[in-house]
Amino acid sequence: FPIAIEPVKPRMNPAFLLTAVDRLGARLIGVVLYTYEVFLMVYLSFRATLFDQAQGLRTIFGVVSAQIYFTAWQALPVITVVACATGAIVIMQSSFQMSLLGAGGDIVGKVLVIAIIREIGPLLTALIVIARSGTAVASELGTLKANREIEALETMGINPLSYIVFPRILGGMLSVLCLAFFFDITALFGGYLVSALVQDRPFYFFVDSLAAAFQFEDMWLFLLKNGFSGLIIFVISCSQGLKVKQSLHEVPQVTSKAVVNSLAYVIAFHLIVSLLFYLNQLSRLGVI
Repeated sequence: FPIAIEPVKPRMNPAFLLTAVDRLGARLIGVVLYTYEVFLMVYLSFRATLFDQAQGLRTIFGVVSAQIYFTAWQALPVITVVACATGAIVIMQSSFQMSLLGAGGDIVGKVLVIAIIREIGPLLTALIVIARSGTAVASELGTLKANREIEALETMGINPLSYIVFPRILGGMLSVLCLAFFFDITALFGGYLVSALVQDRPFYFFVDSLAAAFQFEDMWLFLLKNGFSGLIIFVISCSQGLKVKQSLHEVPQVTSKAVVNSLAYVIAFHLIVSLLFYLNQLSRLGVI
């Protein structure tokens, strides 16, 4: 008689499971330590600026204005094109979808406020700043560190955190706020002008729907997202640039890490803030 052979079921190797847990724990600890390092640099740079008297405030704000010029002013052409295209697409698509669903035209303003001011505007502005200024700051500081210019500043009694890091953080935060505001205005009104070539919609009706949809909480959400996005981008870029030790070959490596880490932290921050905001909105409505 033939003997039935049962298939052997594979068993989970406990050692493999423990190794996977160890790797996950090591990564989480690495993220926590890196986040602590980033926030520590923010604290030390602000403290050095307040208590270090090696250079005056005029010198520091000169560097801040130069950073604003590079980050905000020179990025206006790119922001204008992206904002007009984004606003036109969102306006035309929302108007078309609302007309199919039979909804009133006043709901278009709510869609624009939610899509552009709350979500798309801050995220696209941060991505553009990371691509332009984040890479530039990381490579600049990395080059300074490799050429031992940072050591030269320390020899002259100048604190690099107050002279190099703080102006870039402050200038970056102000630049991101200004660029995000410009992006929102351009996306809304520039997008309306572009979409007016396809759709016939009165301008006063468009403005009234936006004014009715805008809430006071949107201003705080705008300041929170864009302010902390600028802080995250430039602190991480400065931190990665200062990690260069000796060779110029390390500059591209720290620059790519600055881009990747900035993207990860900015996206995670936006997701957390949006989740908490909408959970608060649902709790007010009594849904949860």
